[in-house]
Amino acid sequence: MKAAIYALLLILWLVPHAQALELEGSFIQGGLVTGRVAPGAKVYLDGTAVAVAPDGRFIFGFGREAAARADLRVEGATGTETRALEVARREYDIQRVDGLPDRKVTPKPEDLARIRADQEQINAVRRQLTLASLFASGFQWPVTGRISGVYGSQRVLNGQPRRPHFGVDVAAPTGTPVTAMADGRVALVHEDMFYTGKTVMLDHGLGLTSVYVHMDAITVKQGALVRKGQQIGTVGQTGRATGPHLHWGVAWFGTQLDPALLVGPQPAR
Repeated sequence: MKAAIYALLLILWLVPHAQALELEGSFIQGGLVTGRVAPGAKVYLDGTAVAVAPDGRFIFGFGREAAARADLRVEGATGTETRALEVARREYDIQRVDGLPDRKVTPKPEDLARIRADQEQINAVRRQLTLASLFASGFQWPVTGRISGVYGSQRVLNGQPRRPHFGVDVAAPTGTPVTAMADGRVALVHEDMFYTGKTVMLDHGLGLTSVYVHMDAITVKQGALVRKGQQIGTVGQTGRATGPHLHWGVAWFGTQLDPALLVGPQPAR
């Protein structure tokens, strides 16, 4: 009898079993998902490797036009686990913005080099991989106020269709404090980008970044570590803006996400 029990236990030990996989977040276009596996495990999304922090945390996101299904695979010392993830689809608004200076809608040739240089600085931050999970602090609104622009909406500027709006716009008086949405490191400070004016980007680890634009003042230095809720600047109207507001964007590497899905409703003012 004992021999049979030992044999059974040996078989159970030899047969690989499922990984301890934890997932939570928004399984919807524009959503961010956070996960955790045993340290050392490898994670793949639709066959592409996903970075895993030393503590086993990982993240991934779904873009504005993400497919209805994604396949997640985890490989570790105890075997392989796969999950089929269903991604909910969304409908997006069309937003018309008139009264912008023509130069900000149809840039002059001499402005294009500056625009490209600005975008390359932003893209360079979004290509960085920091193997840290600063985002584990959780998320909060960087400023509260009237929502004047939502993620995914198609903007028509002075009658001309433009790329979708990738972020949330919060209208607030000039000088209103802007705070970090989560723990992070200041990855970019720019005093005067063509479209976004005074701009700050934070690196929250594993490819998750946030951007805060049109600010009136910037109160942090590049390279500094900031905590969730720490002031990084003030609301303004710099760059291409028709009134004082904060444009707040979030991305997982080059995939633009919906910031509103991270934080839920605004706190009561």
